[in-house]
Amino acid sequence: MNEAPGTPSVSEGGKPMGVPELGAVEFSTLKDALKLGLQDFRALPIYGLSFALVYFIGGWFITWITWETGQSYWLVFAAIGFPLLGPFAATGLYEASHQRQLGRLPSPRRIFGVVLDQGRRQLPSLCAVIIIVFLFWFFLAHMIFALFLGLSTMTNISTSFAVYFTTNGLMMLAFGTAVGAAFALLLYMLVVISIPLLLDREVDFVTAMITSFQTVSANIFPMVIWGLLIAILLFLAMLPGFLGLFIVLPVLGHASWHIYALIKT
Repeated sequence: MNEAPGTPSVSEGGKPMGVPELGAVEFSTLKDALKLGLQDFRALPIYGLSFALVYFIGGWFITWITWETGQSYWLVFAAIGFPLLGPFAATGLYEASHQRQLGRLPSPRRIFGVVLDQGRRQLPSLCAVIIIVFLFWFFLAHMIFALFLGLSTMTNISTSFAVYFTTNGLMMLAFGTAVGAAFALLLYMLVVISIPLLLDREVDFVTAMITSFQTVSANIFPMVIWGLLIAILLFLAMLPGFLGLFIVLPVLGHASWHIYALIKT
C-alpha cells in the first residue's frame, strides 16, 4: 500500500494517502527522539501536563475501585495492564509534536480535540483493539489468580499482601508478569508506529497495525529496547503515587512521535 513515486495523492482532509517508506531504527534514533521529545515538552508544557493529569486521575481511579470493592489483588493486575492504555494519552502529544514539527503553533482546540477529530477516520477502530486487549488481560489475570491463589482461603487477600510472598503467590506474580509482558509486547508492536501513522496519513487501521508490526520486527533490538525503556520508566513513574507521570509521560509521548518522524522518508 506504499504510495507511488512522485507527488503523493491527498485525501479530502488534506492528509497524504498511503504508507510512506520507513527507514531503519538505530540507537541514535532513540537518542535523538528523546532529545526532541524533551524539547517539545519544554516548549509546550501545558499539553504534556494536561494529558498526564488524565493518566494520573485514571491511575488513582483504578486504585480507588480496587480498594473500595475489597478486591485489592486487582491492583497488581491493574498496575501491570494500565500502561496498555498509554496510547490514548499520547495521541494528543503526537499531534502537538507534529504541529510543532510543521512550524505551526499548536492550538488547544486542535490538540485537545484531536481524538474527536479522528472519529471519522481509523483511530477509533485502533483504540477499540487496545481496549479489547486491556479487558482480555483483566479476564486472563482473574483466571491466573484463581489458578494459583483460588484455594488460599486462610488469608484475607483484601487486607494482607502476605499471600503474595507464599510459593503460590510468587509463582502467580512471575507467571502473570510474563503473560502481561507478552500482551504488552504484542500491543506495543501493533501501535507504536500505527498511531502516529494514522495521525499523519490517510490509511486504514489494519494496514497501520501491520506496518507497525513489520517495522518493529525489522528493527527488533532497538525497538524492544525502546519498549522496555517505556515500560520501566512508566512503572517507576507510577510508584510515587503516579506523580512521576507528569514528566515521564509527556517526554515519552513526544519522543514516540519523533521516532516515527525520524524514520519516515
